[in-house]
Amino acid sequence: MTEVLLAVGTEKGLFLGRSRDRLSWEFSGPHFPMNAIYSVSIDRRAGRVRLLVGADSSHWGPSVWRSDDLGARWTEPSKPAVRFPEHTGASLTRVWQLQPAGDEAPGVVYAGTEPAALFRSEDGGETFALVEPLWNHPQRSEWGAGYGGQGLHTILTDPRDAGRLLVAVSSGGVYRSKDGGASWEPSNTGLRAEFFPEERQYPEFGQCVHKIAPDAVRRDRLYLQNHGGVYRSDDAGASWRSVTDGLPADFGFAVAAHPRRADTAYLFPLGGADDRIPPGRRCRVFRTEDGGDSWHPLANGLPGEDHYGVVLRDALRTDDADPAGIYFGNRTGEVYGSPDEGESWRLLLSHLPDVLCVRAATVS
Repeated sequence: MTEVLLAVGTEKGLFLGRSRDRLSWEFSGPHFPMNAIYSVSIDRRAGRVRLLVGADSSHWGPSVWRSDDLGARWTEPSKPAVRFPEHTGASLTRVWQLQPAGDEAPGVVYAGTEPAALFRSEDGGETFALVEPLWNHPQRSEWGAGYGGQGLHTILTDPRDAGRLLVAVSSGGVYRSKDGGASWEPSNTGLRAEFFPEERQYPEFGQCVHKIAPDAVRRDRLYLQNHGGVYRSDDAGASWRSVTDGLPADFGFAVAAHPRRADTAYLFPLGGADDRIPPGRRCRVFRTEDGGDSWHPLANGLPGEDHYGVVLRDALRTDDADPAGIYFGNRTGEVYGSPDEGESWRLLLSHLPDVLCVRAATVS
C-alpha cells in the first residue's frame, strides 16, 4: 500500500506525518524546535527521497537542512547553502521556497528568498548560487515588500523545457525567463494592483501576487491568487484574466492544483485585506473543475461556524496519490486532510504553532 509523507512547517518547528491509508497518521516532531519553517520540499528524483527544509532560527539565522532518510537524521552544510555574494551588499533573511526542478533538469533545485532573489543548486540542494540576472534586473529596486516581507515565494519550472522559469515576488509581481534565468521579463498583463491609485492599478510590475499553481495537464494554464483577485493564464503567464465568479471573496493567500486532473484547482478564500478571516467565519476550501469558470465549497468535516483560521500561501497542498489527498494548515495550529480530493475532511493535528507551509507526497 502506498505511503504518504506529510510535512508541516510551523513557527516553532517541523512535524512529519506518515500514513498508508490517509485516515490514521503517525507524526514525529518538532524537528528543529524553535525554528520557523517557511519552506519544505520533497525531492524524489535520483532514486531516493530527499527532504530540504528552510529553517529560520531567531538566534542562528536561516539555514537549509537536508535528510535522505525521511527525517530520521538531518545534515546542515558546513557553509551556508544559500548566501548572497559579498558584492550584493545583501544578507539572507529567510528561504521562502525550495523547489526541485523536474526530470528535465536532474539535480537542479531552486530557492526563493527574502530579500527577493532566486538561487539555483545543481547538486540536489547542497549548495546554491545566486541567479544574478534577476537580482540585477533594473526593476528590482522598485519592488515593494508585502505585509510579510519581500519574498520570492513561487518558482515554477516547465517539464517540456528546462529553460522556461516563472517566479512571483511579493510585491514585485510575476517574472518569466525563457533562457534558464539569463534574462527576465515582467509578466503581469491583466493583474490588478488594487492598492495603487485607480489610474495605476494595472502596472507593468509591482503587483502583490500571493501564490501561483500550474495545471497538471494543460501546461500553459496557471492559477493565481492575488492580493485581491483570482486569475487564470492560458499562455504560461503572458496574460491573465479574472476567475472570481462563484467565490465568496477574492482575497486569500493559497492556491493548489490537482496533481493529475486538468482544470482542477483549490483555494482557501479570506474576507479581504482588512478582514483576513474566512468569509462568514466558516472554514471552507473551494474547488474548481472547469478552470476557474465556477467554484464550489468543500466543507464536509470542517468547522461550520466561528472559525478564524487563516491559511497562508504555502499551507494548502495536494499529494500525488490516487485519489488525490488535499491538506491545509492554518494560523490557529490546525491541520486538516482529505483522502478523497476534498469531498470529506479530517482534523489531523491541532494546537500546533502557526502553520507556515505544508507539503505531501507518496514516498513508497
